[in-house]
Amino acid sequence: MVNRSQRGRVTVAGLLLVAFIAAVAGGLWWLQTSRQPARPGPFFEARQEASPQSSSTTSARPAQRVISLVPAVTEMLFAIEAGPQVVGVSSFDHYPGAVQQLPRVGALVDPDLERVLSLEPDLVVTYGSQEQLQRQLQRAGIDALSYRHGGIGHALDTMRLLGVRTGHDEAAMRATVRISTALAAIGRRVAGRPRPRTLLVIAREPFTLRGIYVSAARGFLHELLTLAGGDDVMGDVPRESVQATTEAILARAPDVILEIHGGPKPDAATMDRERRVWSKLSGIPAVRTDRIYLLYDDGLVVPGPRMPFAAEQFARVLHPGAFR
Repeated sequence: MVNRSQRGRVTVAGLLLVAFIAAVAGGLWWLQTSRQPARPGPFFEARQEASPQSSSTTSARPAQRVISLVPAVTEMLFAIEAGPQVVGVSSFDHYPGAVQQLPRVGALVDPDLERVLSLEPDLVVTYGSQEQLQRQLQRAGIDALSYRHGGIGHALDTMRLLGVRTGHDEAAMRATVRISTALAAIGRRVAGRPRPRTLLVIAREPFTLRGIYVSAARGFLHELLTLAGGDDVMGDVPRESVQATTEAILARAPDVILEIHGGPKPDAATMDRERRVWSKLSGIPAVRTDRIYLLYDDGLVVPGPRMPFAAEQFARVLHPGAFR
C-alpha cells in the first residue's frame, strides 16, 4: 500500500516539492505522527494533541516583542490582532502582506540565533523539532513556545493560547469563533450529499507520478476534506500523510483526485500537462470521469485562520451543486 522500498525513494525534485509545502505550512507534518484519534470526532473541540510547550516560566506580562519561526503561527498572531507585536518572522513567511516588511530570522533548518537575539524578543515561537534553538533561547533567558501541527481543534487551541500570551485573549476568542462558525457553515452546506472517495494529493514530482504524497487519517487536511464532504481513500492509514505507489492508488480507486499546491497557479498549458499525467491510471473512476482537480494557493496548506478558505475550495470541487 505504502512504498517503503528503494524504488519508491523520492528524487531530488520530489523532495524539493514536498519541502516547499512543509516550509509554507510550518513543519514537516507529513512525517510526524499526531496524537489524535484516527477517526476525528467533533472538529472544534480540544483534541488529544500536544499543546505548544513553553521552555520557561510564563511571564505574567503579555509578550510585546514576538518572533515566529512558523508561518502558520505568524498568520495566527495577525488574526488575533497581535501583528504589531511581531518583530521577526521566518524566511518563508509572506502572509499577511504586513510580514513583507519584517526582519527574517531563518527557518526550520537554518534559524539565525544571532539575528533572533538582536531583535530582543520576549517570546519566540519555534518548531517542535528545533530543540537546540529552544535550549539556546532558554540559556539567553528568552521564553520559547514550541509548536507542532495537529488538527483543526489544535490550531484553534493554539490561537487561544497565543491570545493569552500576547494580551489578546478576547480577540483570539473572536477569531476562533469566526473560524469555527465558517467551517460549520461549510459542513452544513454539503451535509447529506454523497461523499465521493477522494485522494488528496499534497505533493508529487512535476509531470510524473513519482514521489506522490497523500493525506491520510490524521491532521488538519484530512479533517478539512472530511468536513468538505469527501471520503479520504487513505482514511484508514493512521498517519498524517503517506507516500503512495500507483498500485496503491489503483487499489483504492478514488472517485476524485484533488491535488493541492502551495505555490502560485501556473499557466493553463502547464496545468493541463500536470492533469494529463494521471491518464496513465485509466482504470480508476477519477480518471475515467475526468474528476481530477489541481488547486494552487498557500492558504490550502496552512493550519490557521485560512482553514475556512481551504475547506470551501475542497467543497466546491467535491460538491459544486451545493454552491449554485
